[in-house]
Amino acid sequence: MLIVFNPAAGGRRRRRLARALEALGLQGLRPDVAETARPGHATELARDAAGRGVGMVVAAGGDGTIAEVASGLAGSAALLGILPFGTANVLAWELGLPPGPENAARVLTAGRAAVLRPGSARFGDGSSRLFVQMVGAGFDAAVVANLDLSLKRRVGKAAYVAQAAKELVRYPFPRFAAALDDAEPEAVVSAIVTKGRLYAGRHLLAPDAAPGEPGFQVALFRGGGPARAALYGAALPLDLLPRLPGVEIRRAARVRLGASAGPVPVQADGDPAGMLPVEVVDAPGPLWVMLPTGPGGD
Repeated sequence: MLIVFNPAAGGRRRRRLARALEALGLQGLRPDVAETARPGHATELARDAAGRGVGMVVAAGGDGTIAEVASGLAGSAALLGILPFGTANVLAWELGLPPGPENAARVLTAGRAAVLRPGSARFGDGSSRLFVQMVGAGFDAAVVANLDLSLKRRVGKAAYVAQAAKELVRYPFPRFAAALDDAEPEAVVSAIVTKGRLYAGRHLLAPDAAPGEPGFQVALFRGGGPARAALYGAALPLDLLPRLPGVEIRRAARVRLGASAGPVPVQADGDPAGMLPVEVVDAPGPLWVMLPTGPGGD
């Protein structure tokens, strides 16, 4: 077992890792730990470990770290393990993983392997990016792109709220084209292509999504402007966002988000990913991830 650890959040995250390692040690395990030093490093570490025949590679960090490790494991037989040490931990909540380091560590040894089907975002410049939970274009991606990372380390989720307030007064809400499967393109101001039900933590976005199934649920936002974006933000923690006027949730196997008159940012699993245009499809093959054996987690 190799644990790929993202130390970005400092002392608190290291303490959580120490607790997880202690729990694994009580089970007679002494896994190797490799720390990430830069964006993309987790992918390199995971790919190298899978190539050496390591049976399980554990992502110890947030959704972005998990996505990088998953990208490195793509096409291999290695299992993906998760120690959810991030700010939102959307995928961990989605999969029913327990938040405590000790309980999450027990899942690595006493859990069950289940299928996870990542997506692939292919950009207009020829680059591509694997994601495990979602790709977003528009307002939410602008928040992610401009987020003060030092503030995020200090105050956690509150940093996103503060950045969203700034974007409300400066983001221009340009419209862009969204084409689902073979349907005609339609104009939207934001779109979220998701593998899972949850968004920004434990908040409901796409009730019918399933991470282990092919295809996506796509949230299309047609209403733009600061007032409408503020309404969406207020509805999110109440799990009312999917029911609001101007929001439509549809299923698709392929999603094409086209460029608009102005630049539109893209985020993948909570990290900046580039700019439109982008095409979203299933990744070439599934991964196997460790989940709790009981309903609802540990």
